[in-house]
Amino acid sequence: MGGSVDAQVNGSDVLAALKLAQQAPAILGHGSAQSANAPTKVSRDTAEEYSRLEQLFLACLQTGDDKAAQECLNRLSHRFGPANERVMGLRGLYQEATATDQAALEKCLSEYEKILSENPVNVPVMKRRIALLRSLERPAEATAALIQLLDAVPTDAESWVELADLYQSQGLGSQAIFSLEEALLIAPNSWNIHARLGELLYVCSSSSESDAGRLAGKSVQHFCRSIELCDDYLRGFYGLAMATTRVLENKYAPENSADPAVPSQHTIRQLREVALRRLEHLVQTRSVDDQHWASSRGELIAAKELLNRYSAAK
Repeated sequence: MGGSVDAQVNGSDVLAALKLAQQAPAILGHGSAQSANAPTKVSRDTAEEYSRLEQLFLACLQTGDDKAAQECLNRLSHRFGPANERVMGLRGLYQEATATDQAALEKCLSEYEKILSENPVNVPVMKRRIALLRSLERPAEATAALIQLLDAVPTDAESWVELADLYQSQGLGSQAIFSLEEALLIAPNSWNIHARLGELLYVCSSSSESDAGRLAGKSVQHFCRSIELCDDYLRGFYGLAMATTRVLENKYAPENSADPAVPSQHTIRQLREVALRRLEHLVQTRSVDDQHWASSRGELIAAKELLNRYSAAK
């Protein structure tokens, strides 16, 4: 399948998508007559039913069951109308996923542009166009389209995060940092965005000579906030161990500090020890848990390698 279905269902959700897609015959076979004559007023139960149908649509595309996905799309289109913005976005996703070559994807892009010429703020179609531009490896156009989207919907934290990713892929670190900071203004308690910003600051600190210490210090702060908000976030503890090590090795922190906002080397060292202990505990408990191992195998392996390096260095 072509397109960018993976943007809709990330790698850790593949097993869940497969499990849901396997239920397609039962779900689509139940109440089909009712779907053909959908009521004009949506009750709570009916709204939940159509939400489930959309989830099934995405799962079927993810697992390659295009026929079942088409049936889901037909039912959603029948209920809400083909001109419904959300349905238009799902239809575009289906066309991308079933595209067989570059020309078919370019046709999808042309259709998006036609829709947006008639309604420039059709958000689902704007997002599909951005995803398609990224999959076609047109980062500059995707960036411009994302900025246009954020001009229309400035409170979309997910789009700010995607914009940061696009900026970083083009080597524009300061713009990427700004974008994640904007995302945190909208979602200040999002531990994964804090960790993402910590990672970005860590990367930027390695390529900045004049500002490396400040960037590394801010990286530590955001990783700390991430694990404060989610005390079993493996990625946050991994990042904290890496960032504190960089601060200590490069002596970015003062030996002593009377300012709570400027942690001393002793404090940074304590933070690293906490991160390593917690990381070791998470690795031990999750490595024997089949569900955790299947969903985050790469992160667990990376964490094990990091712990082994620290053990060998002692």
